[in-house]
Amino acid sequence: MSNLAVAYYRVSTAKQGRSGLGLEAQKLTVEELVKRERLELMAEYTEVETATGKRRRPELAAALKTCQETGATLLIAKLDRLARNVHVLTGLMESGVRFKACDMPEADSFTVHILAAVAQREAELISERTRNALAAAKARGKRLGNPDGFRPGVQALGVQARQEAAKRHYQGIVLEHICTLRDGGKSYRHIAQRLNTLGERTRHGKDWSAAQVRRVYTSYCPGWDAKAV
Repeated sequence: MSNLAVAYYRVSTAKQGRSGLGLEAQKLTVEELVKRERLELMAEYTEVETATGKRRRPELAAALKTCQETGATLLIAKLDRLARNVHVLTGLMESGVRFKACDMPEADSFTVHILAAVAQREAELISERTRNALAAAKARGKRLGNPDGFRPGVQALGVQARQEAAKRHYQGIVLEHICTLRDGGKSYRHIAQRLNTLGERTRHGKDWSAAQVRRVYTSYCPGWDAKAV
């Protein structure tokens, strides 16, 4: 059996991904297992999971591909990092890749099958409880949602807040690339391909498209000239 290993780390938000919050502890746990079992850590992949992109795990897919090509074992710092996501557990089982959770080294494929079944059932129960609660509230005559709608100006404030949050998220290398490359004459499609190649993702954890690049450029790049588009 190969002594090669590939580490997979996951943090829950883009902020944690940039700050290293939680990541350092995961790496330390993996390093201890690698040393203890005399493994050769050949690659590391870090997933930054957003609230809207829980099913999309490009870094996990890349890690599994590396393991399949090299026969390496996938190392996970904590099993609960995967255990709550049915989609991810299913993909792990179907890949045929050997894996080891540092906090539960004895866990095997049978353990993962059980975790997947429990996670699936938990998701179904949550959905069922939510539907029942809403139905009961409606039967009591309670009007769901806000019957009065938004007060004047609230919707506009929400749009402004989202725009400001997006600008804060893209500040740095992403905005620099978009503004510099576009001002240098590069097409939106070219810039999108460049960002995707660099591993950058949109605020919602998706690949960049020409349309998304254009929205960011026209919204946030200083000195933008509408006539040049």
